[in-house]
Amino acid sequence: MSDLKLLMRRSLLAMPAAGLAAPAVHAQTTWPSQPVRIIVPYGPGGGTDVTIRMMVPRMSAFLGQTLIVENRPGAGSTLGTDLVAKSPPDGSVFVHGTLASTGIAAALYPNLPYDPVRDLAAVAPTVFVPLTLCITQARWNVSTAAELIETLRANPDRYQYGSNGVGATGHLANANFVTRIGARVEHVPYRSGAQTLAALISGEIQFVQDIYGLLRPYHLSGQTKCLFVTGNERTPLMPEVPTMREAGVPDYDAYSWFGLFAAAATPRPIVQRMAAAVENALIDPGVAARFAEMGTPAMPGWTPERFAQYVREEVLKWGPLVRASGAVVN
Repeated sequence: MSDLKLLMRRSLLAMPAAGLAAPAVHAQTTWPSQPVRIIVPYGPGGGTDVTIRMMVPRMSAFLGQTLIVENRPGAGSTLGTDLVAKSPPDGSVFVHGTLASTGIAAALYPNLPYDPVRDLAAVAPTVFVPLTLCITQARWNVSTAAELIETLRANPDRYQYGSNGVGATGHLANANFVTRIGARVEHVPYRSGAQTLAALISGEIQFVQDIYGLLRPYHLSGQTKCLFVTGNERTPLMPEVPTMREAGVPDYDAYSWFGLFAAAATPRPIVQRMAAAVENALIDPGVAARFAEMGTPAMPGWTPERFAQYVREEVLKWGPLVRASGAVVN
């Protein structure tokens, strides 16, 4: 089953409950009565930031209140996430979290200051994020996945891959890739997606793994080259780019998802109303079309309860994968 079909199946399973919950949400609360902050735990320009900013106008209109997006990068997304986990549970602040700040962080950071299951209230997922591996075209004579693997194996510790921070999805995806091919490559973390892309284009780093839509313009312009996508199917955004299996790359897990979280004790009516605002944005044809153009399909139809269960499953799944990858916090 393809990544997208599996995602759609999960969404469909959740939809009946979501429909039953929605009418009660409006009757139970008058929240919000003042502007609400949404923390992005990464710098500007990355997928997490771009995604929520696309949604905010629809969410604000639904809630009848201003939503303020605030970038709080640091510590591989855990700084901004911890801020929300420890905030007053009054619905004044949420975090647009990711697999990296929940399932991956729980295993990557031995002293993580929050528990992603116990200290965060799962509100709703926003998008599913398949990845593509893209290499620089600046001063590097590599053009295929086979050449990349051969070059990395033959030159231990000579080359670098970049990510949007220690513990970010791109970090772990590349660590898994490097482990699977039996190479040694240095990880260079950056504070934002914009910085990571600039480093790739300039040749400061040799490869990254990130969202199709963010890398596609540079692939088409010839500044970078996408060698394969990590899903089971090619993307219509770049149909010429093979899947990892087609490219002869060993299988490894490489994907992410984004979603909204609040402090754990946030009242359920507030959580449900914000979940309804997320749903209203995700089912908007214009928003959904823009996500499709980015290669990050929207995830409508989930209840907070189903999302919370999914987060618990991801924490259990990614612990062994993080340890097997050898990824560590510097």
